[in-house]
Amino acid sequence: MKQFPIKTILLLLLSVTVSFSSAQKNVVLDNFYNNEISSKTGKPYHYLWEDKALSGFSELGDLFVAKAAKLSTLKEKPTEKNLKNASIYIIVDPDTKQETANPHFMDISAANAIAKWVKKGGVLLLLTNDYTNCELDSFNLLAEKFGMKYNKVLLHPELKAEAGMPRNYNSCACVNLPNHPLFTGVNKIFLKEVSSITCTGTAKAVLSEKGQALIAEAHYGKGYVLAVGDPWLYNEYIDHAHLPADFENLKAAHNLVDLLLKLAAK
Repeated sequence: MKQFPIKTILLLLLSVTVSFSSAQKNVVLDNFYNNEISSKTGKPYHYLWEDKALSGFSELGDLFVAKAAKLSTLKEKPTEKNLKNASIYIIVDPDTKQETANPHFMDISAANAIAKWVKKGGVLLLLTNDYTNCELDSFNLLAEKFGMKYNKVLLHPELKAEAGMPRNYNSCACVNLPNHPLFTGVNKIFLKEVSSITCTGTAKAVLSEKGQALIAEAHYGKGYVLAVGDPWLYNEYIDHAHLPADFENLKAAHNLVDLLLKLAAK
């Protein structure tokens, strides 16, 4: 058997490492527009990777990591410079004045920077909330870059449960899901208290009910934007910690991760 010098072996290993590193996708989660502070710990929480409670995104983060992606958090205002190495950028539930002492609102400079990043090939996931729990006016400066506008309505309210039942989960169910990669093999999902999305230009509805879009998408330059009117896949509703067994949010979450990583690879 041919023996290779140790230097050659080290160079080969380095080459493999560099190749893997360059291919690894960096999934960046915003902690600037969503920056709620826990009254118990004094630290940021709610829709964050490190939040393992029902309020967190730790389980969604685990799905990305299982696909060899790297997780990071952006605690500063987004710019072309600090988004440069991001493959996927996720903004969730922008703060209102009632949620945070000094909320950061979207402005034109940030919206322009994010739009330029998407145009170059970035993949952007926008997960808002209903207007009573989320700042939408300023945030629409960003959404409108892609032909989308979040509306101040509240769809899919959770109705009062029947006698003897803990919660009326089916009042927030979406069935008859469209033929879209997000819903491959999925028959039923849970979406609670959602803002609708108006689509113009090249933006189009992915999931609609009664003529109102709950989820929308847009291809923008070399990039892609997916918008949902709800934080949707946080720990409480990603699996069956609370949801009845016939809801398939976890399967949809797997599809979401696959879709975003695939598009980020282009």
